[in-house]
Amino acid sequence: MNRDTVIGFVLIALVLIGFSWYNQPSAEQIEAQRKEDSIAAVMKDNAKKKQEAEAARKAQAEEAAKNDTTSLFYAALSGQSSQVVLKNGKVELTLDTKGGTLTKTVIKNFEDKDGNKDVTLYDAKGQQMNFLLSGKQDNIITQDLYFTPTNVSDTTVTMTAQATSGGSIVLDYRLGADYLLHFSLTAKGLGGIFAPTYKEMDIEWNGHSRQQEKGFYFENRYTGLFYKEANDGSSDNLSETGNQQETIDEQLDWVAFRHQFFSVALISKDNFATGAALSSVEDSKDSGYLKQFDAKLKTAFDPTGQKPSEFEMYIGPNDFRLIQDVEQQSLFGKDLDLEQLVNLGWWLFRLINRWFTLYVFDWLASWGFSMGIVLILITLILKAITFPMVKKSYMSSAKMRVLKPKLDEATRQYDKPEDQMKKQQAMMQMYSQYGVSPLSGCLPMLIQMPIWIAMFWFVPNAIQLRGQSFLWMEDLATYDPIISWGSHIWGIGDHLSLSCLLFCGSNILYSWFTMRQQRDQMVGAQAEQMKMMQWMMYLMPLMFFFMFNDYSSGLNFYYFISLFFSSIIMFVLRKTTNDEKLLAILEARYKENKNNPKKQSGLAARLEAMQKQAEEMQRQRNQRK
Repeated sequence: MNRDTVIGFVLIALVLIGFSWYNQPSAEQIEAQRKEDSIAAVMKDNAKKKQEAEAARKAQAEEAAKNDTTSLFYAALSGQSSQVVLKNGKVELTLDTKGGTLTKTVIKNFEDKDGNKDVTLYDAKGQQMNFLLSGKQDNIITQDLYFTPTNVSDTTVTMTAQATSGGSIVLDYRLGADYLLHFSLTAKGLGGIFAPTYKEMDIEWNGHSRQQEKGFYFENRYTGLFYKEANDGSSDNLSETGNQQETIDEQLDWVAFRHQFFSVALISKDNFATGAALSSVEDSKDSGYLKQFDAKLKTAFDPTGQKPSEFEMYIGPNDFRLIQDVEQQSLFGKDLDLEQLVNLGWWLFRLINRWFTLYVFDWLASWGFSMGIVLILITLILKAITFPMVKKSYMSSAKMRVLKPKLDEATRQYDKPEDQMKKQQAMMQMYSQYGVSPLSGCLPMLIQMPIWIAMFWFVPNAIQLRGQSFLWMEDLATYDPIISWGSHIWGIGDHLSLSCLLFCGSNILYSWFTMRQQRDQMVGAQAEQMKMMQWMMYLMPLMFFFMFNDYSSGLNFYYFISLFFSSIIMFVLRKTTNDEKLLAILEARYKENKNNPKKQSGLAARLEAMQKQAEEMQRQRNQRK
């Protein structure tokens, strides 16, 4: 590899740094975030006051309604709150007769950060769903009503709020075999209280996402409000960093409150109408919560009661294959594409993860290997696939290294600054005659870099790594501290991660190998330029430390072993390359090509054309003078 290769490597590394930096806030962003947090605190305080005022208003309205025997739902405005639990081997869902909707969601057999055997995504204080129906005279708000449960079993319940007119609001629930809850809302015998043009009802859904993992900032980075547009099938999300409110101008198939490893998605059979108002507000680290999600939605409603408004909820882990299987249980016949809740990265990296990494990962995991061994084996497989290209890259660099004395001698006459174009042209001509391509060393790096970035997305979102230990790492899904302290230091956090230190150390080792290789092949002024480049290469691991110290140990471990094996490959190739034999091969090729002036690389030809153009422009300027 020559200077161009090093520049290419530096640029690629800078792309990765920029990409990683994009996912971590800068000092200005943090300061802005602090201001946002202050604003959010004021907003929360105002919201709390509004909620208290609204609660007082509702209480007064309920009291007035109770005293008003003509109220449409007079009998349903008072009662005793009780819970109905739907459960199977995967989830346990609690519904309250006050409001008739889901108040608590528990996903079984996934240990939480406190050591409990099940994960509680939302509790009664953290989740609320409210259906609002606008009548000619009375508005029906399901959260104000007491429902009577019937048809109760482990997987079914019918919630009924009886109206004084004999009509009713019915919520019918059925839990599937896995993680899918089917339910519907029907207004029976109430057609006369709605206007003839009334065809949509409002839904207010909010959730206060609880912290489930050890690393607050890392989990918060992968927690967000997601949604899928019904028309073009694409999914999107509100910003996972900071606070955001957005109104969606497209119909939606579903809206989801997504944690790093678990999601709750609300699906409408008839789509959610345009104008959905979504918001996400971050919580502070010590609150025990990550974000406050709010969704104000509209969907189709039949006031005659002949057609129910039908919904489904996915409540489960962000497991790509599992979600694909569960989606087949949907009764709506729509391409929900809920597996997009598993964030596999931008389109190119998603393709790599979707059609390569997932299959290799699942295949290796099926053999019963621990997740740490799986990461090592994935690394070895990728190294085996890319080894021919890496070897080709190394041999290109080795050829330039053995040719260095000849290049130094041949270009000695072009040491003046104004002769640099001639020098490059002479070097390219010699490379062509010796059959050497100075750019071939960049290709393997360009091919490997998308895989590196794809793994940047895949590993933090792989629920299979959650709670899995390997060597010193207690949980591959979060950081592995060797030293911790109480306060948060910007850029470092409150700990030092051993896997991150190993990753940065292996990066220094690999940089040393590559810099040594570059130094042996540089000619003239290029060697001086290399001195500055090598400092840049050695500073990059330090930058990586500040970016990756808070990342999952699984990701840092993967990068560590990947760079470690790359260093071993470089070392072995260096020791097994016979420079004398290689030079003899090049000399034989040179003898074949020296009498063939047309044997010139494309790059050399372009440089020669540029040189002639520059000389012509200089000649014209001299004539004008």
